[in-house]
Amino acid sequence: MNYLFQVMETDTQNAVSIRSNTTEQELPALVGQVFNKLMEYISKKDSLAIGPAFVAYYNMDDNNIEVEIGFPVGEHLEDDGEIKGSTIPCGKRVVGYYKGAYEYMSYFHEEMFKWILLNDLEPSGVIFEYYFNSPGNIPNEELLTKIEFLLK
Repeated sequence: MNYLFQVMETDTQNAVSIRSNTTEQELPALVGQVFNKLMEYISKKDSLAIGPAFVAYYNMDDNNIEVEIGFPVGEHLEDDGEIKGSTIPCGKRVVGYYKGAYEYMSYFHEEMFKWILLNDLEPSGVIFEYYFNSPGNIPNEELLTKIEFLLK
C-alpha cells in the first residue's frame, strides 16, 4: 500500500487538555470521559474548540501510556484542576492521514516511522493524533485520523 507523508512546520496552537497515564486497554474509555469533561469546560468558559479532538502520546508503553487528551482553542484558557490551558507545540512534524478502524492504525504508524527514518529525519518521540469523527457515528472503516510525528 502507498502512503503520502509530508513534512510540515506549524505554529504554536492554544489548547485545553488533561494529561494522564493509562493502559492500552483503558485508553478508549479515558478518552471518551476526558473529551466530555473538556467540552463542558470549554462551553462553561464561553469558548469554542477550533479543531478536532487530539491525543498526544508521549510514550508507547502499552501498560503505562503517557497521554495528553485535548482540543485546540482560539484563546488561552486558565487551568481548572486537572484541566490545563496548554499548547500544541510549534515546529516540524511529519503528517499523514489514516482512514480506517483504529485497531489497524499501528500498521500506519509503522509505515510512517519507516518513512521518517528513510528520509533521514529524527522523531522526537511525541505523536499527535487528531480525530475528525468518532466510532458509533460512522462505520469504523470511515474513521479519519490525522497523525503527526513531531521531529527534533
